[in-house]
Amino acid sequence: MSNKTYAGIPEEFAKLETAKIVLIPVPYDGTSTWQKGADKGPEAFLNASENMETYDIETQTEVYQQGVYLADAVTENSSPEAMVVAVHKITKSYIKKNKFVTLFGGEHSISIGSIRAFNECFNNLTVLHIDAHADLRKTYQGSACNHACAVYEASQTTNLIQVGIRSMDVIETTVMDHEKTYFAHELATDEFWMDSAIDQMTENVFITFDLDALDPSIMPSTGTPEPGGLFWYETLDFLKKVFEEKNVVGFDIVELCPNKIDKSSDFLAAKLYYKMLSYKFMGENVEDDYDNTYESKAQKNNVTKFNDDEY
Repeated sequence: MSNKTYAGIPEEFAKLETAKIVLIPVPYDGTSTWQKGADKGPEAFLNASENMETYDIETQTEVYQQGVYLADAVTENSSPEAMVVAVHKITKSYIKKNKFVTLFGGEHSISIGSIRAFNECFNNLTVLHIDAHADLRKTYQGSACNHACAVYEASQTTNLIQVGIRSMDVIETTVMDHEKTYFAHELATDEFWMDSAIDQMTENVFITFDLDALDPSIMPSTGTPEPGGLFWYETLDFLKKVFEEKNVVGFDIVELCPNKIDKSSDFLAAKLYYKMLSYKFMGENVEDDYDNTYESKAQKNNVTKFNDDEY
């Protein structure tokens, strides 16, 4: 992984001490079952980010000026379980530093660790899972830390809302909360699905975004593309509403499987990440004091007291 700053931003905006945002790359691809290559996702995403304009037209902001610290990549890959433990520990350590923590995978199994960390740090957490696949298997191929199990734990321990689902195993129907699942075929005909999904969210929301939620016509470079997915502007419309109406406490983006010939998916992932940051911080001035901005949005009353003995 490169030692450069995120998106090539000036060093003054990339220091941990002053950055509001932390980006943790997790180049892991240990359990994927079809196309391999998600471990190359973070590097492709970072390369595309360096070639992206940093002025966001829609929000009229340059969110990188809030500060984005590019953390060392989590490279633990001895086993899926060891990777999840490593992701959980490093994610929680940056949350404890009062940063807005984001991750870029890697395959979706990395989210088991990130969701666990956020759930331990924020009370009454909603996990918004945007994906083509239900990922609700309790175990798969001998491990509970498989990409097919990415949100099983979240289904048991958080308020899980699933959006864009269009592929699943029959066993997952026994775990899924159908009232909180927005299938892709329903989104095409239900003009109120966004409001309905948001109404079911608690105040604190963590977003886990699997890029195969998007239609393969705009996101072909993913390990398991499924027809009938979300498109760019409806996705942004939904995300913007979530960021405006709820306290998004962090997010991860996973399953970019780069294609050497076509770089458009890499750039979409870069743009999506930057858009999500832009929505999070669009109401804040760069010079605002950090403790009076990020914490103020229901944070002070909803952060669980940390137990430093855990580390």
